[in-house]
Amino acid sequence: MTQTAGSEPDTTAPPELAGGTRHVLPVFAGLLVAMLLSSLDQTIFSTALPTIVGELGGVNHMLWVTTAYLVASTIMMPIYGKLGDLMGRKSLFIAALVIFLVGSVVGGLTQDMTTLIVARAIQGIGGGGLMILAQAIIADVAPVRERSKYMGFMGAVFGLSAVAGPLLGGWFTESVGWRWAFWINVPLGIAAIALAAVFLKLPRHDSKVRFDLWGVITMAVAVTSIILVASWGGTEYDWDSPTIVWLIAAAAVSSAAFVLAEYRASEPIIPLALFKSRNFVLATVAGLFIGIAMFGALAYLPTYLQMVTGVNATVSGLMLLPMIVGLMAGAITTGQLAAKTGRYKWMPIASMVVLGFGLWLLSTLAVDTPLWVLLSYLFVLGLGVGLGMQILVLVVQNSFSDRQVGTATASNNFFREIGASLGGAVVGALFTSRLTDLLAERMPTGGEQAGDLNSLTPAAVNSLPDAIHDVIVGSYNDALTPVFATLIPMVIAGLVLVLFIKEVPLRSTLETDGAAGPDDADPDELPVATASVAG
Repeated sequence: MTQTAGSEPDTTAPPELAGGTRHVLPVFAGLLVAMLLSSLDQTIFSTALPTIVGELGGVNHMLWVTTAYLVASTIMMPIYGKLGDLMGRKSLFIAALVIFLVGSVVGGLTQDMTTLIVARAIQGIGGGGLMILAQAIIADVAPVRERSKYMGFMGAVFGLSAVAGPLLGGWFTESVGWRWAFWINVPLGIAAIALAAVFLKLPRHDSKVRFDLWGVITMAVAVTSIILVASWGGTEYDWDSPTIVWLIAAAAVSSAAFVLAEYRASEPIIPLALFKSRNFVLATVAGLFIGIAMFGALAYLPTYLQMVTGVNATVSGLMLLPMIVGLMAGAITTGQLAAKTGRYKWMPIASMVVLGFGLWLLSTLAVDTPLWVLLSYLFVLGLGVGLGMQILVLVVQNSFSDRQVGTATASNNFFREIGASLGGAVVGALFTSRLTDLLAERMPTGGEQAGDLNSLTPAAVNSLPDAIHDVIVGSYNDALTPVFATLIPMVIAGLVLVLFIKEVPLRSTLETDGAAGPDDADPDELPVATASVAG
């Protein structure tokens, strides 16, 4: 049956998947493990880095342990997405897992910081494909309507890893040793490879690969420059330093060169034709806004909780669990409802409303706010993120034929990853500026007992005299909470954007390769042809 954009969403139950649920579940388990590996490794070293630097030396290179992974994985996302559409995804998925495991083994055996950074880059090269290919492979084995319930669980895993990463990193460091942050990947990765090799049966692609070399080069320069600006600005270098200014200029020039390269390429890694789809543009921008809000909050909430409540790093991580519970509840519920009813437009709208409300609640925090109130605010924030994060990916996938779903999904995740990097940078810049001003204004005579304000730790603050302690804690609160309010206009803009998303019926069948794509027709009104996947 063919549906058009103008028809009502099909509210009948979707058909059974090719091969049945028993075929999909082991595949889905392998995909979840791969997503967990990729997303965990973005955050697992944040709490372990001080110990690692102390053992290996090289404090000046500490930031590169996380930046190397982030740069490599972000660059590889659209490359994996495009190659998967052209070559098929099974062999590419297994290759990405193998590369990731090689990086993990190198990291587990490393004896110096240089090797550690190389290991993280290798992990990033593999990890960039795990999340993208996992989301795209679901498109190969399940139609969009049925796919939504699986995507909800994928969103839950992504959110869980944001908190579980730092907690695991801290636990490994304090117990069996930080190298286990690498070694734990080996059995999980082998399990994912085995599940994929045995159960994953995907259609083969015979398209000739024409590599978009100039697109990759210009994109790599642009991504590296943007992430380094986000990582270094206001920390390693002042925002007006020559290094940051040159990086911003490099990002602008290389981004323009990338657009030109994609315009001329026969097989661009991010086809400009994607942007002809209204739903793609709206969902991608909205997803970028959610990424900025989520990761902007996550970047500084743990330190805030340590400073204001006096807890240690592990407990502050556990205090973020209400946020993750809200995110998981939102993502899983919306996925199930979309599969059951076929209706989804209200979900990103509700996401923006709840997210904006959550940010407003956080902006009202005070030093004496009861802990249960603070935790309930975090739940609301997480619920807002969960209501929209994975549904927006589904909107993107539903806007294109299944033969282009990898490229579309990768492009959407690519911009969300950029948003996550910028979110931490924006919040950090605003927070640091306000904190410096407030401390200079409020610090009493004799405040030199606090030492270097740039190197204050929660433990050091807790040991200070009450007069100085209260000033620092109050300044932390008053510096961070208004930043949440400054993000609300961005969320309101996102709300306006998602109001214009067209509720195209979720496809209940898999497509043939002959289905129209964005180069052939309006991407939001693609015809649907029935097909099945080899079981």
